[in-house]
Amino acid sequence: MPQKTARILVVEDETHLAQGLLFNLQAEGFEVQIASDGETALAALTSNGVKFDAVLLDVMLPGKDGFAVVSELRVKQNYVPVLMLTARGRPEDVLQGFAAGADDYLPKPFDLSILIARLNGLLRRMAWHTPPASTEPSLDLPRFEFAGRCIDFEALELTAPGKHIHLTLMEADFLRYLVRNQGRIISRKELLEQVWRVREDTDTRAIDNFVVRLRRYIEDEPVNPVHLKTVRGVGYRFLPEGE
Repeated sequence: MPQKTARILVVEDETHLAQGLLFNLQAEGFEVQIASDGETALAALTSNGVKFDAVLLDVMLPGKDGFAVVSELRVKQNYVPVLMLTARGRPEDVLQGFAAGADDYLPKPFDLSILIARLNGLLRRMAWHTPPASTEPSLDLPRFEFAGRCIDFEALELTAPGKHIHLTLMEADFLRYLVRNQGRIISRKELLEQVWRVREDTDTRAIDNFVVRLRRYIEDEPVNPVHLKTVRGVGYRFLPEGE
């Protein structure tokens, strides 16, 4: 069966950059549509018409900026993979993008080959999370159950008592890293580098805010966590069975 052509939405208000991305992505075999502002992008992504496989989303847009766009998508339970394009030298944009629900980032100006690699990486990750047609088990931690909770990494879903949550790719990656390192103290710096791939000297409060969100998913009392514990001055520790 021929492989499906991935459909990409490019959200970029700089005409020359948008047209350059259109030309180069089409040359790579993608189907591409352009939106020049946040409102147009949201309309395209939330309509019942064309479905997109990934979004290249600039932060600085007229009207709704990229942060608002990805945040509204997630509120509407639209979990299309989003690669945010951020200003060089502004790691705070990267962290704010992840907090809003983005799945990856790329600083401007960027090398086209790097953008293509990041985009293909997002599409592969989405394919890995899609349940296969065969009944053979996945080799990459398809699900993890603990204390009456279940994280289904293939379906991008988390179930807990009274909760059923659809996860973004980044939330699933973050949780997978915690699961694989359960019981070990993980520093904020390690999470920034290994999960978010941010190596600049950045403010780690975005990690803290992200953890607060995950606690709402997995804890009975998020303000008194028993599974995702803070290690003061260092980072976090994931304890599936609690203390």
